[in-house]
Parts: sequence; C-alpha cells; structure tokens
Amino acid sequence: MAYNSLLEVIGGTPSVWLDRMVRARGLEGRILAKLDYLNPGFSKKDRAAKGIIEAAEASGDLAPEQSVVELTSGNMGTGLAIVCGLKGYPFVAVMSRGNSVERARMMAALGAEVVLVDQLPGSVPGQVSGGDLAEVDKVAQRLVAERNAFRADQFNHAGNPNAHFETTAPELWVDSGQTLTAFVDFAGSSGTYAGTIRGLKGFTPDIRGYVVEPEGAAALAGDAVARPDHPIQGGGYAMNDLSFMEGIPVDGYLTVSGDAAKETTRALAREEGIFAGFSAGANIAAALALLEGPERGGTIGVIICDSGLKYLSTDLFE
Repeated sequence: MAYNSLLEVIGGTPSVWLDRMVRARGLEGRILAKLDYLNPGFSKKDRAAKGIIEAAEASGDLAPEQSVVELTSGNMGTGLAIVCGLKGYPFVAVMSRGNSVERARMMAALGAEVVLVDQLPGSVPGQVSGGDLAEVDKVAQRLVAERNAFRADQFNHAGNPNAHFETTAPELWVDSGQTLTAFVDFAGSSGTYAGTIRGLKGFTPDIRGYVVEPEGAAALAGDAVARPDHPIQGGGYAMNDLSFMEGIPVDGYLTVSGDAAKETTRALAREEGIFAGFSAGANIAAALALLEGPERGGTIGVIICDSGLKYLSTDLFE
C-alpha cells in the first residue's frame, strides 16, 4: 500500500509477544510489546505530536504558517518536526543539553530550529531532572511570547492523551486478541498512560493499570524524592501534579532503578532483537516484576517507546 503522506504512517505499529524473555526467567504469563519505535520519528511521541497539531488546527488555535514551540527531551520534538514540516508550520524545539545529542541532530535534520538549554549547576549530563526541565520551560515560554507562536504544550494539551485513547488503546486490545489483563507505562508527561488506560478500561473495566517511575523519584506514588536526577531519559521528572493524571485510575505504582532499566534494555536487544531506549527497558523491567507478583499468569501490555539509535552517545549500549 502507498500513502499520500508520512502523516498517514503514524500509528498502527506492530505488537510482539516477549515470550522468550518471560520463559528465560521462569515466569508465568505474557508480555505484549507495541513497537512504537517503528513510528516515522522512531518514538511513540509521533502519535501525540500529530494529535496535538490536528486538534489545534480543528479548534483554530493554530493559524496557517504560525510557528510552533515546544519543550522536549527529543522524542516529542522529533514528532513535531515531522508533523509541522509536512503541514507547513515552522517548529522550534527547546531541549536540555542533558539529553542525548542524537536527538538534537535528528530534529535539526528534519527542519526544526533547536534551542539547547544548559542544565542547572551540579546536574549530570544524561540525567535531566524536573529542575532542568523547568529551565527549558522558561525558555520555551519566552520564545512563544517573542514569536507569537503556538505552544504545543505536551504536558497539558488534550491532544496528547487523546491520541493514545483513540489509537494506542484499541490497537493493543486488538493485537492481544482481547486478552490483556494489565497495562504498565513509564510516566513522562503521562499522556500515554492516561490515554491508553482510559481506552483499555472502555474495552474491559477489569484491566489494571500500573505507573512506573524511577527509583528515588516516585513523586506520583507520593514518595519523597531523594534522587530527581537519573539516567532514564524522557520521563521520571519527579512531578506530582501532572494534569493528565487527574481522575485517571491507577491500580499500582512501581519503581525501576536506572541500572535495571539499562540491563533490561540490553536484554531486550539480545533476547528479542528489539533495539530500544531506556524507558522501554523500564517498562519491560516493571512488567517482568508484575509477572513475578500481582500479575502472575496475566497478560501485560507495554510500549516500546523509542529507538536505541537515539542513545548511541550514552552508556546504554557500552
């Protein structure tokens, strides 16, 4: 089949059963991984980028040829660079220097203007904290005002979770043969979790949803934040006021250490041939832990959030 635009290729990614990993650990149950790293921008954020821009067009919030500005750890920026480029909107991506350089280069190659923001004193490259993100947000707000731009606002725009409600949830449900008993997701903006679990609950109210956070930064779970900086890029910002989580059911919270996320990401590549990033490893580590405990014998859905190609300058695959 031939498509008229790359926009039509976003979503509809395949799903794969991770039976090798489950069997190798002597666990009961199954994990279904939706391969969103196969989206055009190599991440699940393509869905949210398309959802936000098309919702803004429909509402009239985005005018023809108006500039679009957004803060990003790289994935949303890549998705917006693709969507905005194809639709004719100049796009400015604002990103912390703590994120991997591959992301900035990819966004620039796709036509985005990339503005890099220094981390806070004492912050570690590769470990972007909520404080670092706040500095990025300040720059994004200034650029929106200076350029009379549309702010994509992935942490608050309903187009983000709605994209996952409308596409990710039904795809997972159908791909699983309507057998999912749980869904688990590493929280960044929380748009993926909120939209997907809301959609899945519409198919079966008994499905359980679990939120994953970094060890030492489990703000959503209500824990004290002892380590806001961690290597799991793209989420875990130790923010307990994520707007998308209001009224969204959570059946449990899990934490994953940076080391566990790295080890599981590497195992995912070796054992299943899936070359993914840190957050995918966090999702799989959490799903495996659930099969050892409360979801023993169940069927858990997860998202492979982005590609390992975005982390070659980090220590993920050293």
